[in-house]
Amino acid sequence: MTLDPGTEALARLAEERVDHRFKGLPPDAEGRTVGELAAERRNLFSDGFATPVLALSAERLEHNLALMETYTERHGLAFAPHGKTSMAPQLFRRQIEHGAWGITLAVPHQVRVARAFGTRRVFLANELVDAPALRWIAGELERDEDFRFLCYVDSVRGVELMDTALRGVTTRPVDVVVELAAGEGARTGVRTEAECAAVADAVAGTETLRLVGVAGYEGEVPEATPDRVHAYLHRLVALAVDFDKAGRFADLTEIVVSAGGSAWFDAVADVFAGIPELSHPVLKLLRSGAYVSHDDGRYREITPFNRVPEEGALEPAFRLWTQIVSRPSPEQAFANAGKRDAAYDLHLPFAQVIRRDGTERPATGVEVTGLSDQHTWLRTAPEADLEVGDWVGLGLSHPCTSFDKWQLIPVAEADGTVVDYIRTFF
Repeated sequence: MTLDPGTEALARLAEERVDHRFKGLPPDAEGRTVGELAAERRNLFSDGFATPVLALSAERLEHNLALMETYTERHGLAFAPHGKTSMAPQLFRRQIEHGAWGITLAVPHQVRVARAFGTRRVFLANELVDAPALRWIAGELERDEDFRFLCYVDSVRGVELMDTALRGVTTRPVDVVVELAAGEGARTGVRTEAECAAVADAVAGTETLRLVGVAGYEGEVPEATPDRVHAYLHRLVALAVDFDKAGRFADLTEIVVSAGGSAWFDAVADVFAGIPELSHPVLKLLRSGAYVSHDDGRYREITPFNRVPEEGALEPAFRLWTQIVSRPSPEQAFANAGKRDAAYDLHLPFAQVIRRDGTERPATGVEVTGLSDQHTWLRTAPEADLEVGDWVGLGLSHPCTSFDKWQLIPVAEADGTVVDYIRTFF
């Protein structure tokens, strides 16, 4: 049986040779392929892995994938998780196997990565005005009739630039959605409904673009509260209704209404459940991405599952293992991971567990107080039993700035057995 090109590309990842590019891996694995190393099922703690090393929990990763599949099915939502979180085609494939409609991305390079590994549906959560990238997208649409691509438009000027770049390049128009801003001071998007209509009119005046819906990002609602987020999402739905009544979606088979970060997807589910019947079926597209690994900081704090615990709970899947290399005083210790290895833009890492001689215990009395380029600063209380050579497991905050520091990430079972390796492309 012939594999499709995306599956072949994923299979080739296992053929890559392990070498100095991939930090944390066993030095004696040099020259093996990733597939050969995975088949050895080495133990993260006793079979040659060097600190610092970031690992994903196999069980928690699978739990998170399955939970969001169940959640979106229960609420009648299509799902295009944001791929910029991991930039890992292996995870893209697993997300799609767990029911995802497609993958959301942010910039053209990310789309090229997704396409190289066979992703057939891409939602670009940005206005794309880069002419070479638009022409490449047009080429992909011409080459592959199964490729579905959507992107934002949020200005008449943007529409003009897109139209200029695409004229004469493709017979398939590029599908676009008008982005409604979440309010004054929000990141991007059209600020008023009247301006949205002007952008839609500009799209209608081209032959290179096709308006297929509306979209936005409720995570940018200023001083967000449940009421304010719901109010914004109701505006987004009303915009779709108004566009439909005006006949802007007359030539479609479905209308796209899309929103959803990782903090308010419960509100998206609530409001999208009330979308009225329109002239065509509605693709209610959720785009939350941080769920795949979750975290021990920001997203643990803001996940909607805190508000709806009866729906389940995501589990933090990352742990950064680092080693104590200096214990200069009873109140201070230093570990060998730093800003090159750990997310630090939202919170510092959290000391969770200590391993010594094969035994793991809570990191009681150990607190991360700072990061240097290659050191973790630890404050140790009198009750902290910490020695040079101990391994310290750190929880991380913000998946998007955790994945990007590691090109090859071991996936370990609870006992430390490494069963897979995740390749990232940032």
